[in-house]
Amino acid sequence: MKIIPKLALAAVLATSVSGVALTVPAAAQKKKEEAGGLKLSPEALKAAQAAQPVLQQKNYAAAEPLIQAVETAAKTEDDKYIAAALRYELESGKLFAAQQANPNAPIDEAPLAKPLDALIASPSTPATDKPRYVYRRGALAFNGKQYPVALKYFEQAKQLGYNDPNLPMLIVKAKMEMGDVAGANADLAAAIDQMNASGQKAPEDYYKYAIGRANKSKMVPETLSWMRKWIAAYPTAQNWRNALVIYGLQPGSLATLDKNQRLDLFRLMRASKSLADQNDYMEYAQYATDKGLPAEAATVLKEGMATGKIPAGNATAKAMLAAADAKNKQEGSLAPTEARAKSAGDGKLAALTGEAYYGQGNYAKAAELYRLALQKGGIDANEVNTRLGIALAAQGDKAGAKAAFDAVQGSPRAELAGFWKTYLDTQA
Repeated sequence: MKIIPKLALAAVLATSVSGVALTVPAAAQKKKEEAGGLKLSPEALKAAQAAQPVLQQKNYAAAEPLIQAVETAAKTEDDKYIAAALRYELESGKLFAAQQANPNAPIDEAPLAKPLDALIASPSTPATDKPRYVYRRGALAFNGKQYPVALKYFEQAKQLGYNDPNLPMLIVKAKMEMGDVAGANADLAAAIDQMNASGQKAPEDYYKYAIGRANKSKMVPETLSWMRKWIAAYPTAQNWRNALVIYGLQPGSLATLDKNQRLDLFRLMRASKSLADQNDYMEYAQYATDKGLPAEAATVLKEGMATGKIPAGNATAKAMLAAADAKNKQEGSLAPTEARAKSAGDGKLAALTGEAYYGQGNYAKAAELYRLALQKGGIDANEVNTRLGIALAAQGDKAGAKAAFDAVQGSPRAELAGFWKTYLDTQA
C-alpha cells in the first residue's frame, strides 16, 4: 500500500492564517464582527498583526517569539483560535523546511499535536476546515504508531465528510495494526467494492496488502480469498504464477498438494499462460509422465520449446520428449480401453481413460468418460469433478465447468477448484 509520506500534506493542510486580513479598518472590523466573523481582543489582534507578515516571509526563527506573544495575549475563543492556527502554520512550515533541506533526516511531528488539538476543539474553527484538521491529526497519530488514536480521528474525519483517497486505506491499516484483521478485511473489501462500483478500479496494492497481512496472520482461507480477488482484478500471467506458486508449489505453501493435485495446478498454469520457464514446463511434463500421460507430457514439452522457454539445447527436455513420443505411439488407440471402461463395474477405468483422452487433447471424450466414472462410482468424486471441470473449461463450456467445480468439496481440492472458477471468470 502507498503510505502517506510524513508532512506530505503540510502545505495543503496549512491553516492559511497568513492569508487572513488582520489589518482591516475599524469600521470594516465592526461589520465583520456583526456578520459573525472573528472577534479578536485588541491585544491579540496587535500581536497577530505583527506575527503574520513574518510568518508569510517564512522567517520562522523571527516568527517564534511573535507567535508566543499571540498565545500569551489570547483570552477569547477567537484569540485562541488565531493563536493555534498561527502556531500550527509555524510548526508545519518549520518541519516542511527541514524535510526539504534533508529528506532523509528523522522528523518529529509532535509539535503539531497541540495546535491541531486546539483547532479541532475550538468553536471558532470554521466547519469547513475542521474535517481536514481531524484527518491531519489522525495522520500525525498514525505516523507515530498510535493506531487507536489514529483510528478515532480517521473515523471522525470520515463522519465529517472528509474526502481523501488515502482515508479508507488508512482506516484499514490502523485496524490491522491494532490486531483487528477481520474488521480491516471487511473495511478493505467494502472500499474496493465501492471504488469498483464507481468505475474507479481499486489499486493492485490494496489486494497485495490484504494478502500479505492475512498470510502473516496465518489466516489461510482469507489469504486464498484475497488471492483470488487479486488475480480476478489483475489477471496477468505473472500474477497467476505468483498466486499458484504461493498456494501449492513453493516450500511452506498454503496447501500441501500430492502429485495428482499438482498436475491439475500445472494444468491451470498452462491455461492461464503462466508457465514461466523451462523448470515449469519440465516439472509439469514429469507429473504427466508419472501419471502415465505421455501425450500430455509431449504436448507440454513441445509448447515450451516452441515458445523458447525451454532452450533449444536442453538435452534433458529433448530426452523427455523422445521418451514421451515413443510411449504415446506404443499405447496406440484408446478405443479398446474405452469399451472396457463402459462395461466395467465401477468408474475407475473410465476415470483413467478420461485422463488419457484429456492428455491427447480430446476434451469432449475426456468429459464423457469423466461423467461415466462419476455415474458408475467407486472413484474419488472430488478429483474426477475437478478434471471434468478442467475438460469442460478447455472446450469453452463455462457453465458446465463451473457446475463441476462447484461439486468439488474438501481441502485442498475445493480451493484448487476455486482458482479454476476464478480463471473462468477472467475469460472473455
